[in-house]
Amino acid sequence: MKVCLVGSSGGHLTHLYMLKPFWQDKERFWVTFNKEDANSILEGEQVYHCYYPTNRSLKALLINTRLAWKVLRKERPDVIVSSGAAVAVPFFYLGKLFGMKTIYIEVFDRIDKPTMTGKMVYPVTDRFIVQWEEMKQVYKKAINLGSIF
Repeated sequence: MKVCLVGSSGGHLTHLYMLKPFWQDKERFWVTFNKEDANSILEGEQVYHCYYPTNRSLKALLINTRLAWKVLRKERPDVIVSSGAAVAVPFFYLGKLFGMKTIYIEVFDRIDKPTMTGKMVYPVTDRFIVQWEEMKQVYKKAINLGSIF
């Protein structure tokens, strides 16, 4: 199984890194920002750097959609996993177009309100995971697996 782990640096990347028991024995690659924290934690890993800042930026969406197109066609992952933020959107939509499975993990600090990215990828996500039972009222098809911390 080949896994694409996509997320912005900081807390989102930390969430994904905490899933190490899941991804450590799989072929994988990462998509994140070219920032010191990301480069440090992912030293020795295969990384594609995406464009940032992404918050409500049409320019970033277009650049990262082009990146997603190239990377997904080249790498052909079986599954795309993300906990956000905006860089996940083009990867999830193009991933679905290419027949890839998607798993989205809503961030821990959202207890009863959706994130912008969560709302955007929800329609194309195969497994939508929340960390609080209350979030199942927000995302009806969500699975609560509890905290990843």
